[in-house]
Amino acid sequence: MTFEDILATWLVKQRWFAGKGRTVHDLAVVADTEIIPGDPGLRHLMVTVSHGATSDCYQLFIGYRARLPARLRHARIGTYAGLQIYDGLHDSALTRELLDAIAAERTVSTLRFCRTPWAETLGGEPGLDSLVLTGEQSNTSLVFGESAIFKVFRRVSAGPNPDLEVASALARLGSSHIAEPYGWIETRIDGAGAVLAILSRYLRAASDGWSLAATSVRDLYATEDGRAAEAGGDFAGEAERLGVATAQVHQDLAEAFGRSELDPEAIRELAEQMYRRLDLAIAAVPELGRYADKVGDAYSNLAKLINPVPAQRVHGDYHLGQVMRTQAGWVVLDFEGEPASPLAQRRARSTPLRDVAGMLRSFDYAARHQLLTHPDAERLAPKASDWVRRNGDAFCAGYAAAGGLDPAENSVLLRAMLLDKAVYEVIYEARHRPTWVPIPLESIAEL
Repeated sequence: MTFEDILATWLVKQRWFAGKGRTVHDLAVVADTEIIPGDPGLRHLMVTVSHGATSDCYQLFIGYRARLPARLRHARIGTYAGLQIYDGLHDSALTRELLDAIAAERTVSTLRFCRTPWAETLGGEPGLDSLVLTGEQSNTSLVFGESAIFKVFRRVSAGPNPDLEVASALARLGSSHIAEPYGWIETRIDGAGAVLAILSRYLRAASDGWSLAATSVRDLYATEDGRAAEAGGDFAGEAERLGVATAQVHQDLAEAFGRSELDPEAIRELAEQMYRRLDLAIAAVPELGRYADKVGDAYSNLAKLINPVPAQRVHGDYHLGQVMRTQAGWVVLDFEGEPASPLAQRRARSTPLRDVAGMLRSFDYAARHQLLTHPDAERLAPKASDWVRRNGDAFCAGYAAAGGLDPAENSVLLRAMLLDKAVYEVIYEARHRPTWVPIPLESIAEL
């Protein structure tokens, strides 16, 4: 097998490979940079993968050893030129060199290792071991000790990176709700800059919002009777504080990137986009058709708004998995926006209620996904709805009290955003998790 064949065989099996289900017609190495010579060695590869008329660009950190120790066998890619090649991001002996390169702001061929003003202590902890986190779908993240987290973007493209752009801007404002970036790696693709990886402050002893909400839901379902307000693991207080934090992040985003308005014509165009998504969703999932009139009425009401709607930079992919509860409060992560959306769309201004709707839909998922295989799902369904309402109301109350666009006073806009998000979820679940389709469908029925 050629080197490219070995890479292609391994690549298509990775969780972060975006071309699953499509035939790989060709893989080409378009850039090859030696970062660490010797044994073990590390090379950085940029490869293009063609799927007929389309192609994607991926980056690989390839480790080389004459003999692969047992601790790295799970990362093995294959054998080439008498050497074992493997995913070098799993090898602490190699990855600590990346950390040192950022601290020293090195340049290696076309790769630039950059650091930020917030990385004052980065060089003070040499020799940190790294650990690859599991569970990520599109990137690979490593934690260095308890100090920093290193997110590697597997599929890369030219242009500004929204995550680095936003986190840096909010860090300059002194936001307490973000993890400051310590540095990044960049290169050039087709003459334009491209961010390959970001090193950020690691949130020690933090819990993600999804886990906390799921625990609250389990506590509620384990009680014989009672409502969400009476359950031992009531989440409403945290939901309200999360609403406050979200409003504060939105205020910082507006200060950093500016404000504007959606005039009535732009609002009508927004409603038209929602109609088009609904048509596509019904074609893919005909069962959604029974709610077409209901959803369409919400979009029609949106199109009739005559007052301008505030617009600004938003998170764009906001849900419980994107927030962490630390001892000091809530922290918001991953400002990349919806990964499947074009870069210009992810950086565009939108109504801040888009993020509010995303979090409210996430509350709904946290309550309903546990019922999919629960033997008492029918009996517990009212409890799920009660939990969703209670925590949604608490989140919106906190958001409005902290100066966010009041969801109660903008119910037409919020309802349309909620339904549009649920319609998107129907399509997503039908493609990726068919057994989860009932979650957004039941939500649309109740909204």
